[in-house]
Amino acid sequence: MSLIETSFGFASTVADVAAGIDLTGRRAVVTGAPSGLGLETARALAATGAEITLPVRDRAETVERRSATLHGVARYALDPDNAQRLWTLSETLLAAA
Repeated sequence: MSLIETSFGFASTVADVAAGIDLTGRRAVVTGAPSGLGLETARALAATGAEITLPVRDRAETVERRSATLHGVARYALDPDNAQRLWTLSETLLAAA
């Protein structure tokens, strides 16, 4: 195993890492987006032009309140314990690609 060398370090920000990256026309499905790292990941990807999809448990409370700063984001109410809903979301996203 070899180390990956990068110019990023502990003081690097999301903006530093995403600088110069263009994800226009790409879709990112971000789980855990209602808060914490998931929300910050969604914000960073949206800033690069990616289309963001947020599968969330409680659409009304979670998505509208927590991700209000994300514009143009597709939001899907989804119970991750429901396999059929997961399958349907996958088919919907593939059909839109």
